[in-house]
Amino acid sequence: MAYRSTVNYFLVETINRIRHPLFPSYTTNDYISVLIAIVLPYVSTVWAKASSGGLHPKHNHDPRAFLATVQGVAKRANNAQQNGFEITPAFAAAVIIAHLVGVAGQGLLDQLAIAFVLSRVLYTLCYIADWALLRSLVWFVGLGLIISLFVVSA
Repeated sequence: MAYRSTVNYFLVETINRIRHPLFPSYTTNDYISVLIAIVLPYVSTVWAKASSGGLHPKHNHDPRAFLATVQGVAKRANNAQQNGFEITPAFAAAVIIAHLVGVAGQGLLDQLAIAFVLSRVLYTLCYIADWALLRSLVWFVGLGLIISLFVVSA
C-alpha cells in the first residue's frame, strides 16, 4: 500500500512539474486562474486609456479624474475594469475555500476556475462591444461559477 502511494505521489508531482514548468509543483490551474482574474481588469484599464488617447504621461497625474471624463468604448472598458475589481475577491475566496475544505477533486476546481476566467474575458469583450444583454447573461454565468465553487466545497 505504501508503495502504491509513493508511486502515485511521484506521478502526480511529475505531471504537475511538466504541466507548470514555471510554477512550483503545488501550483494548480485554479490558483493560476486567480492570478489571471486579478490581472485581467488591468487589461481593460489599458484598453480604456488607449482608446481615449489617455496613455499620455499628463493623464497619469490623476487617472481616475481622466477616466471619469471618457465616453464610448473607453467608458465601457473602464466600467468593465471596475466590475472586474468588484467580482475578483469573491472568486479568489471561493478558490481558496475550495482548497481548504478539500472535498472537491482538483480537476473539477480547475474546470470551474478556468470557466470563470473565460467568462470574465467574454464579459469584458461584451461590455466593450456594448452588447448589454449578452454581457448580463455572461455576468450571471460567472457568478454561478463562483457559487458552484462554494457548493462543491460543501
